[in-house]
Amino acid sequence: MIETDILIIGAGPAGLFTVFEAGLLKMRCHIIDALPQIGGQLSELYPKKPIFDIPGFPSVLAGGLIDNLYEQIKQFKPGFTLNEYAINLTKIEENLFEVTTNKGTVHRAKAIVIAGGLGSFEPKKPLIDEISSFEEKGVNYFVKNPEDYTGKNVVIAGGGDSALDWAIHLSEITSSLTLIHRRNEFRGALDSVEKVRLLKQKGKINLITPAEVTQLHGNETLEAVSVEHEGETKTIKTDYFIPLFGLVPRLGPIANWGLEIERNAVKVDNSTDYSTNIPGIYAVGDINTYPHKMKLILCGFHEAAMACQSIYQRLNPNKKFVLKYTTVSGIDGFDGTRKEAEKQVVASID
Repeated sequence: MIETDILIIGAGPAGLFTVFEAGLLKMRCHIIDALPQIGGQLSELYPKKPIFDIPGFPSVLAGGLIDNLYEQIKQFKPGFTLNEYAINLTKIEENLFEVTTNKGTVHRAKAIVIAGGLGSFEPKKPLIDEISSFEEKGVNYFVKNPEDYTGKNVVIAGGGDSALDWAIHLSEITSSLTLIHRRNEFRGALDSVEKVRLLKQKGKINLITPAEVTQLHGNETLEAVSVEHEGETKTIKTDYFIPLFGLVPRLGPIANWGLEIERNAVKVDNSTDYSTNIPGIYAVGDINTYPHKMKLILCGFHEAAMACQSIYQRLNPNKKFVLKYTTVSGIDGFDGTRKEAEKQVVASID
């Protein structure tokens, strides 16, 4: 039996940052994750992908961000149940839940934070008849090691942020980079779209729109792709074809916990604390949904902070809580009083 204050489902960036926010409030955390390592999608799918929208980091690799988040939280000594996924949830009493994993590990916690990202997921595959025979033989649905594409001919298909980001990044190391999208308009960030157009003008990206890859060619490995563009079919020689059409999320057993679900995501109250319809259970990061939801890592960080504040007040209804800044109190002083904090400020000024 593993007992903790907060049980976190998911060891991605939102789940890891929840540990930090909870630690500031002297609440213990334990994390369950189906993967054998922490980091969620960032570690499993694209550990070497650069991320540009984390405050304070002009650019940080996905794997590096996870390393930094772990370095930040290890002072609070969280527990981990890895390579297992949560199956059953039982409410024992008010402020006490029991969660059992697929391997029978039992966890008891006073509150639960679901930070499962997209849940379990699989890539959306293009409807090309022979594509399965080329998987891992030139067809990749994720970019785990950009170095693999150095000096190679690469074709990327897609119109979202992943397709744009990888086209920009890989264009610096590939022999040739072709980006194909079935529409002239892209769904990604405007800044990324502009970068792709500039790289096209410089001859570093071959941009073909509206177009679609319709056939793959090769013997033991991929050698070329057929592309339909403006009523004509052309053949492009390539070593790799990377279709980036997004992921198909699946909530898995969480969907059977009695939570309110909308479009394969957990509905939360974003007007207060990102709580679900079950008191004591919260959802943060990509797994939740609410009006005007933005699936950004930094939004997950904010949601984690708000959820932890709510959990603290829920578990300590008779304690007066005073929010303080870490610049004033440090990491260890978050259970002091306002007067003590003011003394620290005066001392620093003097």
